[in-house]
Amino acid sequence: MISRYADALARSLDEEMRKAYQPTEHKTLRRFNVSEVAELTGISPSNFRARHKDGSFPDVETDSRGHRTYSAEEIDQIRDIMFRTGKNGEAYKPGRRLGDEMQVISVVNFKGGSSKTTTTIHLAQRYALRGYRVLAIDMDPQGSLSTFFGFRPELDFEDEDSLTIYDAIRYEDRKAGLRRASMREVIRKTYFKNLDMCPASLMLSEYDSETANALTQVATGRAQHSIFAVRLTEALQMVKDDYDIVLIDCPPQLGFTTLTSLAASTGLIVTVVPGMLDVASMSQFLKLTTETMSVISSSTKRPQEYDFVKFLITRYEPSDGPQTQMASYLRHILGKQVLINPMLKSTAISDAGMTQQTIYEVEPKHMVKSTLERALKSMNSAANEIEAVIQNAWGREWHASSSTT
Repeated sequence: MISRYADALARSLDEEMRKAYQPTEHKTLRRFNVSEVAELTGISPSNFRARHKDGSFPDVETDSRGHRTYSAEEIDQIRDIMFRTGKNGEAYKPGRRLGDEMQVISVVNFKGGSSKTTTTIHLAQRYALRGYRVLAIDMDPQGSLSTFFGFRPELDFEDEDSLTIYDAIRYEDRKAGLRRASMREVIRKTYFKNLDMCPASLMLSEYDSETANALTQVATGRAQHSIFAVRLTEALQMVKDDYDIVLIDCPPQLGFTTLTSLAASTGLIVTVVPGMLDVASMSQFLKLTTETMSVISSSTKRPQEYDFVKFLITRYEPSDGPQTQMASYLRHILGKQVLINPMLKSTAISDAGMTQQTIYEVEPKHMVKSTLERALKSMNSAANEIEAVIQNAWGREWHASSSTT
């Protein structure tokens, strides 16, 4: 009976997605207006007008009102021009420089509903639009992040040739003909400029039990496997020169899948809804994580030191008294590790999510202007603050607005 419901729901969702992405049946990225591109690049609107007039910026499409609009590819072309000719050229290429390590950031918490996937997808898209080379990894067997990219995990990855992140970290079994795929085989190019992703499917749930079996095999000398704590790190080594930032959407539990992600990370973003139960759950998560990672570090003789651990308050309602008090409590206890800018609870984010979109993808004309602008201001402020943290980890003082010209 349950299988009948599952099949019916899967078929219906597939049909709805095909309708949403007609005629290509794939997601595409909208164009951006001058104000949006100015905010993303730090180039003033007046400079845009002047450079289009003197021919130093390429011609672009105009909308029905004669206003210029830009594709993500054209934004990158303009960024390249400013890098070569601008007064502060390096500000227009914010990614890694010689000697910088790829930043691998896990978005984590014990509790479901703390906006981990929402945070991951919005940060990934924001940084791709800012000019970083971004890889998003779905480490949750539910595949919610994969769905945001236009995949149907329960349908698209049933074929054994359709590889997911599971195939890059799985355990080899030569007798059964099971091999570990390379990261390059798993990575998918997306419709979003500068943003690639590694999808997940329900098969990833097998990783936890397989890891337990692998540890037993290694302990009894029946097999040789690299420990789970280094498997994602090993996979990422192959593509370490291809990306500036890797963002990992972790599942809402502290199993081997999450631990594998944490061990590969250089930084953590812990999402937390400012409520007593959520904060209590986060406290348990932090204590258990600390104890478990300490044991892992001791056994692997690889100390786990993060460049940063930051707490992002999510689904925040400033008019909610208890939430405001809890946010103040968190700042009092955790100090500057709590990001100044929270991610507001917004109908714009939830409405966009109904069609597997973000507030960066959705057409502004389909939203209430004031609601969308409020959500964008909140998300951009949080993303800019985290961007500064990333830049500081690379040894640079950074202000997102410093390149305005």
